[in-house]
Amino acid sequence: MGAEQREGGVRRTPGRAMAYAACGVVLLAGCASMPDSGDLRGVESTPGQDTQVRVFAMPPRDDAQPLEILQGFLEALTSDDPSYSTARQYLTRKTAQKWQPERSTTVLADGPATMTGPAGNREGDDRSYILSGSRVAVVDAQQAYAPASGDYGQTIHLTRDKKNGQWRIDALPDGVVMGKSDFQRNYVSANKYYFASDTAVEGSGQPVAVADPVYVRGRVDPMTQMVRSVLSGPTSWLRPVVRSGFPTGTALSKGVTSLTPDDQNKLTVPLNDKAAHIGRAKCDEMAAQLLFSLQSLAPTVGEIALRAGGSQLCSLSEDQAKTVAARGSRSDPGYLYFIDGQHRLVRMASGSGNAKADPVPGALGTGATALRSVAVARDERSAAGVALDGKTLYVTSTLSGSTVGEPVLQSTGKTESDRLTTPSWDAEGNLWVADRNPADPRLLLLQKGGGQPLEVLTPGLDGRVDAVRVAADGVRIALVVDKGGKQSLLIGRIERTDDAEPPSLSVQELRSATPELEQVRAVSWAGDSRLVVVGKEAGGVEQVQYVQSDGSIPEAGTLPGLTEVTSIAASEDSDTPLFATSKNGLLWLPGGSGWRTLKETASMALYPG
Repeated sequence: MGAEQREGGVRRTPGRAMAYAACGVVLLAGCASMPDSGDLRGVESTPGQDTQVRVFAMPPRDDAQPLEILQGFLEALTSDDPSYSTARQYLTRKTAQKWQPERSTTVLADGPATMTGPAGNREGDDRSYILSGSRVAVVDAQQAYAPASGDYGQTIHLTRDKKNGQWRIDALPDGVVMGKSDFQRNYVSANKYYFASDTAVEGSGQPVAVADPVYVRGRVDPMTQMVRSVLSGPTSWLRPVVRSGFPTGTALSKGVTSLTPDDQNKLTVPLNDKAAHIGRAKCDEMAAQLLFSLQSLAPTVGEIALRAGGSQLCSLSEDQAKTVAARGSRSDPGYLYFIDGQHRLVRMASGSGNAKADPVPGALGTGATALRSVAVARDERSAAGVALDGKTLYVTSTLSGSTVGEPVLQSTGKTESDRLTTPSWDAEGNLWVADRNPADPRLLLLQKGGGQPLEVLTPGLDGRVDAVRVAADGVRIALVVDKGGKQSLLIGRIERTDDAEPPSLSVQELRSATPELEQVRAVSWAGDSRLVVVGKEAGGVEQVQYVQSDGSIPEAGTLPGLTEVTSIAASEDSDTPLFATSKNGLLWLPGGSGWRTLKETASMALYPG
C-alpha cells in the first residue's frame, strides 16, 4: 500500500515533516488532521526523491483521527524502513504481528483512492475505508513482477482502543499497494542468475547463466536483499528449467544482517554450514551466480569471496567468472550482418556504423540464392537463410567455398506471409523457425541446423506465431503471436524431455512482455532479460522501446522513433549499438543520439543468434 504523486504536490502538517539533508535522510509524516467521514479523491504521494536520499516515515501522533492514521500508514509503506516497523505502529499490536507486507506489492496506475466503507458501530469506535484503483502490476513474494489489469478494491478497518482512546488499523490485507510513480521510486529491477538445467554452450560445454528478473527495494540494502534472493532459489516461472549452484538450505550465516564490498570492490559472503564441505568447482559456480547477480545492481563489484565453517571456500574475480559460465550479455559479436539490395548476406565489423560492408564468405554471400531473411549461428560459422519467396530454408557454412545444398525445410503456404518466419539459433547450435501455413502452423526445431524437423509443442498458445527469437541462454523464447490482426510479444519457457526419442520440446507458460501494444513489427533480445521492440499501442504511433522479459518497462525504455521498420538488430551485449532497417535503408543508433542513415541498402539487419 502506498501513495501516488499528484499534481499540486502533497499536503503536510507544518512541523511534522523534517529533512536531514546532510545525513541523506528524509522523514515523512502522515497528513494533517482530516474529517473522518466522506469521500477522498485519492491518497497523495511523497514527492520524488534523489536515489541517494533515504526516506523514513513518522509514527502516528497522539489523538490522530482515522483518516490521518490511514494516510500516515500508506505513506509509511513508501518509506525506506527495512521491516516496515513504523508502518506497524499504525496497526493494533495483534494485527502488527500477523501482517505480512512481503507477501506482495500491488502497483496501481494512480495512488489508491479512498472512500468510507460501511458505517461502524453505534459507539463510534470503529471505521472502515475502501482503497481502490486500476491495477498495473503485482510483485509477488518471490519479488517477481507480472503485469496486471482490472480494478483493485480492498477494505481497511480501524478501531479505537477503549483504554487509551487511540485509533489503529485492526484489519487489512497482507502485502502493500502503491501508485506507479512511488513504485518506480522505491523499487529497482535486477537480474539474479541460475544455470540452465539442460543447456550447455556448443563446443565449450560451459553451463549457461540464465537471468531471473526480480524487483528489490532500491534503498533498503539492495545488495543484501539480492544475495538472500539468489540463495532462496529461482522464481516459480523459471524453476523448471534451471538449477542453482548452492546446496539446498544454504543461507547467510546467522547474525549477518548487511553485506558491503571492501575498498577493492570485493564482497565477502558468510554462509551457513550447508555450504561448508563443497568442492572448488561447485564453489566457483556459486560465486559466479552471486557475482553476475550483484553486478546487475552494482557493476563495480568485481570479486566474490565465499566463507563457511570459519574458513574461506573460494574467491572469484570477474575475469575468472567468464571461464565458469557463459552469459549472453558478455558475448561480443564479431559482425553485424544484413541483407543488401542484391538479396545477399553481407557483414561489417561489430560496433561501428562506418565500416564498409563485405559479402559473407560462402554461398549466402554470393547472391546466387536470393534471401528474404537470415540467422547467423552464435559462433558465426554457420548461417540459415530463407529464400525470397519464403518457401525454403537453407543452412550452410560461412566459410569460403561452401554451397547451399538441398533445403532443410519447405513450406507449402500459399502466400509469402503464410510461409517461413526468420529463423533463430540457440546456444547449443539448434535452429528454430515457425511455419505460418494456416493449414498446418508449426513451431519447429532443427537439431544442429538439420535433420528431421522436430515440432515444438505450444500449449496455451492462442494465435499464430509470426516471429521467433530464442534467448542466448537457450531456455527462454520470444514469440510474436498474431490473433485477429493484432500482435503481442510473448515470452515462454523451453522445456526438454531428453529421455524420449526423439526428444520432446515444449514452450510453457507464455506470458506477455508488451501488454500495452496491439501491433509488434520487430523484436530482438537486447540483454539478458531485456528486449527491444518496434510496435504501437491502440490508436498510437509506431515507437521503438526496451521492455523487460517480465513485462515491465525499464526507466529509459523509449528510444528515438522510426517509421516503417522492417527489422531491428540488437545484441545481448548492451554496449553494442542498435541497427534497424526501414524504407530509408540501414540505420544505426550511436549511444545517446538519434538514428543515422547509412549508405547501404538493406532489407534486414541482424546480430548472431
